Amino acid sequence: MNIINCLRFPAFGRLRPFFAALLLGVALSTVLPMSQALSAGDEDMRLRKAIADTNRTPRYAARDKWRHPYEVLRFFGLRDNQTVVEIWPGRRGWWTEILIPYLHDTGRYIAVQNRNPKKRFHARPGVSMVVSDFTKPVELAPADSVDMVLTFRNLHNWMKRGVADNVFKAFMKALKPGGVLGVVDHRARMNAPQDPKAKSGYVREDYAIALAEKAGFRFVGKSEVNANPLDTTDYPAGVWTLAPSFRLKDKDRAKYEAIGESDRFVLKFVKP
Repeated sequence: MNIINCLRFPAFGRLRPFFAALLLGVALSTVLPMSQALSAGDEDMRLRKAIADTNRTPRYAARDKWRHPYEVLRFFGLRDNQTVVEIWPGRRGWWTEILIPYLHDTGRYIAVQNRNPKKRFHARPGVSMVVSDFTKPVELAPADSVDMVLTFRNLHNWMKRGVADNVFKAFMKALKPGGVLGVVDHRARMNAPQDPKAKSGYVREDYAIALAEKAGFRFVGKSEVNANPLDTTDYPAGVWTLAPSFRLKDKDRAKYEAIGESDRFVLKFVKP
């Protein structure tokens, strides 16, 4: 299924009974560290259903074991009545297949694309698109109007292009006071200097935090749900050596498959 078919999903109902939420909350507490475990009252069955829906692209759903979409989005505090901006989801839109159906009924989804994806995003109620490469100042949405900005594995691209400062300034302008910025990217080792162009695709966690704080964001915390201690970060083709890119193709494929996807930081910021 592609993104357009995802836009046609029917509304998902809510499961409200207390005991169903309680059981799921207990199950989740065995997955996350205690500091990140969700209480039964926090369980979001609508999000669970969007992630579990069989209409998602099968090869995308197969990556859930590495990307943990439920835990990541709940850590950021996503709710279905929010206005959410996703930055550079790409033409495939891995997270988009979850976000659009989830926000469809009561929220609003805005995609900011690097280039015009043509038919990938059609005009739909609650769904809109902005095209920007961030080389110039851009308005993602009216100032102080957005509840959440999300970006997944894009910070290294902005560093490579020298536009990271522009990007964070645009986030700051669009978000409401108290609005959340969620950033996920490939985590570099802390004992190595940061390449300002991030040519390997890896970014030091402290470097990412500093970039956001420079724009005025307040760092709230991080989740280790996407940590991968098997990732050594020192590969011939950078992070793209690993799944799902496998840039070296069949060379040492079994070794890289055994590592899995990259070690990733999951960082949460708030606009004061």
